[in-house]
Amino acid sequence: MALRHLHSLFKAGGAVKVAVPGTLTTPKVANLTNWVSQFRSKSVNLILSASLALAVSFTSGAGISEAKVGVNKPELLPKEYASVIDVAGFLSAGQEKRLAQEIADLERETGFKLRILVQNYPDTPGLAIKDFWQVDERTIIFVADPTFGNILNFNVGAQVDLDIPRSFWSRLAGKYGNIFYWKEKGEDAAVEAAVKAIAYCLREPVGPTNCSEIK
Repeated sequence: MALRHLHSLFKAGGAVKVAVPGTLTTPKVANLTNWVSQFRSKSVNLILSASLALAVSFTSGAGISEAKVGVNKPELLPKEYASVIDVAGFLSAGQEKRLAQEIADLERETGFKLRILVQNYPDTPGLAIKDFWQVDERTIIFVADPTFGNILNFNVGAQVDLDIPRSFWSRLAGKYGNIFYWKEKGEDAAVEAAVKAIAYCLREPVGPTNCSEIK
């Protein structure tokens, strides 16, 4: 999936509705299913959502015409380049430093560029991160935003999509991004756990079983 709708992360709207297994179909259960869906990964389908969006495409721009313009606040970008941007204040200075080091090590070892934006919509630099981070096909944009329930949201470049199973991202969001996890452990814990899992996955040899477990 070649980062089709990066705008998905920087626009107000409802979460992707994720089917919840079950056989009950009463109205109450249906309402509960809808509620649970909103509090599971809004990025489970990796930016197939038109309701949470960032208006950037690395393909032909498909879908952008239907999407509303997302937030673009370059003034919220740091003065100097950083691979971790926390405009929500969820991370400590020490955590940001550790994450930045992990990202640097990961990029050196694998060639993949993980970039982290911690935001609380609508306080986000939004579209401005594309040029700031020089996003390309080997980039993973990880946006941590609790606004719509699940805090973990991902956009992946085409090369990442070739090497990493799409199911990995949905399973990752389901494990560490759900509202029950980050409400109990904290937003920062969800971010750190996700980064560890991503790093482990990216370091695994590409094959039929890579990234099959969320560490």
